[in-house]
Order: sequence, then structure tokens, then C-alpha cells
Amino acid sequence: MIREVEIKDSDELIRKINELPNNFIYRGHADSAWKLESTLERTLGDKWSSELAKKCEDHYLNLFKSKYHIYNGNEHEPKSKLAWLSVMQHYGAPTRLIDFTESPYVALYFALEAYNPLLKKDLAIYAIDYNSIMDESLSYISKRDSSFKKTRNEIIGKQDALFDDVVDRFSYEVVWITEPLELNARIDRQSGTFLISGDTEQRIENLLVKQIYSNVIIHKYIIPSSLYENIYALLRKMNINAKTIYGDLGGLAKSIKMDMQVHAI
Repeated sequence: MIREVEIKDSDELIRKINELPNNFIYRGHADSAWKLESTLERTLGDKWSSELAKKCEDHYLNLFKSKYHIYNGNEHEPKSKLAWLSVMQHYGAPTRLIDFTESPYVALYFALEAYNPLLKKDLAIYAIDYNSIMDESLSYISKRDSSFKKTRNEIIGKQDALFDDVVDRFSYEVVWITEPLELNARIDRQSGTFLISGDTEQRIENLLVKQIYSNVIIHKYIIPSSLYENIYALLRKMNINAKTIYGDLGGLAKSIKMDMQVHAI
């Protein structure tokens, strides 16, 4: 269950995120009204259906694979489905992956990157207990397949293969979290990881409210728009900005835009 927590000031925000243990992952939203959903869910919008979601993923994943060599030459190709989806996500194609990060401050940065201060919307940070999610997902699979006995510690470095061979193959209605083996420099700089629905036909939020995850800690911190400038100043002092996140000219341009927005208020 997603528990909403209203943040009153910057001190409370810092205290809340700092008191969480290292087994949490985070995601920032520029608008607290936004759902926790994948780019595929968001792209399909009101037309979303289980049939259409599966059809779109199958079609566009195959299309991306077939055209990959044209645009990427003879460079290394991804080896797993999750790796292919992560590459698609990286270049902006809609997938059922949802970007998360191991750093709450990087999550705060991404909330600010998409933020329009003129709209004065409240922001949000999601915090999910990675260990509990994976323990419950593995337990769910074990109860339906007596031959599956893997624990969370045993699957470290094998999440991609297990997703292909077990989770996605049998469309288990579980939430899966992984850092694809095909890790690029940008994902590494962002301490990035991905959350994905094990069943193409299920939305993430529908899975998270299922009984198997009822004891998993999922916080949604609602951050008032009045803290926008304070958060921006905090991240600057920590050297978390578009230049360090992206490490390229695009990052420099984003950094200039965000700085301009703050000074234009």
C-alpha cells in the first residue's frame, strides 16, 4: 500500500529520507498528482488495455531489435529482454520500465528537472523497500512453482536472466526490480535501477495494491511547491545537477535552463 506523507518543511524532508535504510529506491515526480506508471502506460493513456499493452510491447520491441543494427552499427547488442527494454527507455521509446534510483537526492533532482515553478504544483518522492518487494515477489513465484527456490541474495546479478526465463515467460503478476546488466554510463551516474510489472497486462499500481505487497513499505512524500527553491539550493550544494547527472552538452543545457527558471521566479 502506498502511504502518503505530507512534508511541512525542508528539515522534515531531509530527516525523512535520511532515516530510511539503504534498501530503499526512489523516484521523483514534478507533480504529486502523477501516478506511478510506466511510459508505456502513460503513452497509451485512456486507451490502455491489457491486450493493447501486450500488443504494443511485442510489436515495438521487435521493431527496435530489427532496426537496431542500422543505427548502432556493429556495436554490442543487448542480451536479455530487460536489457533491450532499458536501451529503448534510454533513447525515449515507451516501455513498461519505470526509472528509479538508489539516491533520494537524485530522485529530488528529477522531480525538479521536470518542474514548472509557474504552475506551483506540489512535488512528490516515492520511496519503496526494495528488499521487501523482491522477497514477496520471489515468495509468490515459489508458491506457484515448487521447483523455484531462489532467495533474494541468490539472484544478485541474475535478475535479467530470471526475468526472461521465469517472470516474463510465465507472466507472473509480481513487481520486479533490477539493474540491467547492460549498464550505461548515464544510468551508473544516476545510481539507476528499474521497476517493472512481471505481467505485460498489469499496471504497476494495480500490482502494488495486491495483498502480497500489503506489508511492504511504500512512501509517497508530498512536497509543497514552496520548498522548490530550497531543494534546488540544497542539490546545488551537493553538486547534484544536470551536468553531473548527464555528463554531456545536453546536461549543461538542462542545467542552464533550471538555473534560469529559479532566477525567473
